[in-house]
Amino acid sequence: MKTVKETLWTRSFIMIIIGNLFMFISFQMLIPTLPPYIKSLGASSLEIGLVTTLFSVGAVLSRPFIGYMLEYKKRKPLVLIGVIALLMITLIYPLTSIVILLLLLRFIHGLAWGWSTTVISTAAVDVVPKSRLGEGMGYAGLSTVIALIIAPSLGIYLFQETSFSNLIITSSVFGVIAIILLVFLQDQTPSRVRRANRNGITFSYLGSLVEKSSWFPAFILLLVTFGYGSIITFLVIFGEERGIAHIFLFYLFNALFATLSRPIIGKWFDERGPKGLVLFCIGVTFMGMWVLSFTHSDLLISIAGILFGVGYGSLISTLQSWILLMAPDHRRGVASGMFFSSIDLGTGLSGLAFGLLAQFVELGILFQISSFFFILAAAVTLMEPRIQRNYVQVLK
Repeated sequence: MKTVKETLWTRSFIMIIIGNLFMFISFQMLIPTLPPYIKSLGASSLEIGLVTTLFSVGAVLSRPFIGYMLEYKKRKPLVLIGVIALLMITLIYPLTSIVILLLLLRFIHGLAWGWSTTVISTAAVDVVPKSRLGEGMGYAGLSTVIALIIAPSLGIYLFQETSFSNLIITSSVFGVIAIILLVFLQDQTPSRVRRANRNGITFSYLGSLVEKSSWFPAFILLLVTFGYGSIITFLVIFGEERGIAHIFLFYLFNALFATLSRPIIGKWFDERGPKGLVLFCIGVTFMGMWVLSFTHSDLLISIAGILFGVGYGSLISTLQSWILLMAPDHRRGVASGMFFSSIDLGTGLSGLAFGLLAQFVELGILFQISSFFFILAAAVTLMEPRIQRNYVQVLK
């Protein structure tokens, strides 16, 4: 007898995907451009690293509080508060050219980003059938991937060819579109959360930061994002030093091939579980790091982008599905927060560590050093024998 699939493409799911797309476009335009912008203001390598670190610290600090609130509050009001805050902070960036104030603003931006990403990802999980979680979150992740196709290239073009102010204006327009779309979101907060009494839920910072059932994939995520953090912080500066005219090709091919591989990766996860998939993605990403480190041309930067799209892009969506699948329904907000906090903590610590190291080594060598954190992640994955058994038990 053929099993009937539960409905995935509901109105709520589609609205979350489109709203998330525009929020991420607005945000991702700033990722590759803020480090060179702050460098143009006279910032040191350490201060450039702090652009990533302080943002990540802010995001990590805010997520336990929003994870706790998601145990008893409706999703939609929290979603709107987050995206409005992101827009207001973005508009403030051009108002100062003082490095220390920009770093402080970056920390506040991190607080708002931690809020928004946790709430929206939780709202997405609420409307995806559990039997199609890998597929559903894979498609939901496409909004992020499509943003990565558009936003970094557009941001770099506006920053290099026009002005930082024009970059901020364009980013803000996308932020306004996100708000308008999410106003029409149908709230589908789980009934257990609606019935919850705040007085009956004890807040624990650590308890709202870590979901014990999902700690292992979150730790793997921490390791791989630490390895990737050097690219987030220094890729545009690396392109300028190597004389690569079209550094945006890395982002373009990265996002394009992550998009093309996403349906296959989602089904692989649902049918076979996470272990083999994680190891495959790590291996492809490691190759991409080394290709990138030797890059002096548009061709090689494109090849590196392809490898990262298939490897790293698929790896992040796989780990997100794994983390959320292992968590109980009422702890999905905490698990979502832990997913993004692992990313932010990994990239934040990476920005600080490699920002210091960049004062002593060439950036290509820096990428080679950071690549070994992917090898460490693969070794940790191989040493855990219970991955597939736990995956099967959760699905029962």
